[in-house]
Amino acid sequence: MSQRLMKWLKLEPGEGVAVAWAFAYFFLLLASYYILRPLRDEMGIAGGIAKLPWLFTGTFVAMLAAVPLFGFITARLPRQRFLPLVYGFFILNLLLFHAAFQIEGWREVMARTFFIWASVFNLFVVSVFWSFMVDLFSSAQGKRLFGLIAAGGTAGAITGPSLTALLVVPVGPVNLLLLSALLLAGAVLCIRRLSRWSEQKASAPAHQRQEPLGGSIFAGLTLIVRSPYLLGVALFMLLFTTLATFLYFEQAHIVAQSFSNSVERTRFFALLDLAVNTLTVLTQVLITSRLLTRLGVAGALALVPLLSAFGFALLALTPVLAALAGFQVLRRAGEYAITRPARELLYTVVDRETKYKAKNALDTVVYRGGDALAGWLFAGLKSLGLGLAAIAWLAVPLALAWAVVALWLGRRQAQLSRDNN
Repeated sequence: MSQRLMKWLKLEPGEGVAVAWAFAYFFLLLASYYILRPLRDEMGIAGGIAKLPWLFTGTFVAMLAAVPLFGFITARLPRQRFLPLVYGFFILNLLLFHAAFQIEGWREVMARTFFIWASVFNLFVVSVFWSFMVDLFSSAQGKRLFGLIAAGGTAGAITGPSLTALLVVPVGPVNLLLLSALLLAGAVLCIRRLSRWSEQKASAPAHQRQEPLGGSIFAGLTLIVRSPYLLGVALFMLLFTTLATFLYFEQAHIVAQSFSNSVERTRFFALLDLAVNTLTVLTQVLITSRLLTRLGVAGALALVPLLSAFGFALLALTPVLAALAGFQVLRRAGEYAITRPARELLYTVVDRETKYKAKNALDTVVYRGGDALAGWLFAGLKSLGLGLAAIAWLAVPLALAWAVVALWLGRRQAQLSRDNN
């Protein structure tokens, strides 16, 4: 029975323990974040939709400060030390936010600060997680295992909003920060277990595996500029985040028009997350590994861009809550279950410094830079008198361009993988 399960999950001997800890790690990580996500989205609307571009810009500035700091840490500390340190920093932040929200006069300022912090937290901790995964597993292993590992995150992403929807009224939003911090502490334990497994399985001598990455604190950005392949990934990320931000702003406008109070909006966001993550986990367990194996990275990367072109066209024709919710559920589920594992495979064919530094810069600075740019672009289009439907039409050709970039990157990854072997 155990052999049948391993065959169904596409596990090879020696991989089960690592996959189990990686599954638990991602579960705890996303459960921690998804407790916070509905609170972040509600604080963004409560602070005023017109101020959202400023919040996105503030997030980008925070990322610009965080990436060199991350580069400084990774250049000087070995992996098994800097990974727990990153998560410990965010646990401390959650405890400080919990204390600050108790001060009545600080609530408005802290709400905006929390929106920016949560946006940084989300991308940073998930980026570090996937950097660790592409460092532990090869490209061939990733095609088999990343869907299953990602399912752990989705299970956590189902648990998080479920807890928020159940507990936000009886315990209050602020006290959920403590639960989020506790789950994040559990992720640190998983990191230590995975590091121990890696040390036991790796062929390199122990003193080499424990060495810092070295290099400049700005190496992540310089590596991107010097590599056409990484520049292609940067373009992919910019198109992705531009379209995601357009949809986020459309969502903010439609939800603000559809619900009259904070509790209803928070509950809607939690239920939307629940629907997204339920569909995602089913896709990850049943479809992702088979899809990646049969379509390859190129085909998998192009699926959500093509879906986005169709979705924005539908939203342009019917800019209502039902169309928005359906599009968001399908797009986000596809992004988490298919695009994200395929995108992480792009990094299995690069060197270790690129896996941590360049990848982190792409996942944070480039991502949030695209957010900020798209936020101001959306605001500019609105100021010119364009409605939600007209802006949705403008997103369609961007989605098609995104699909073209996805195909090129997937083919280039396959070539690099063959060259490395």
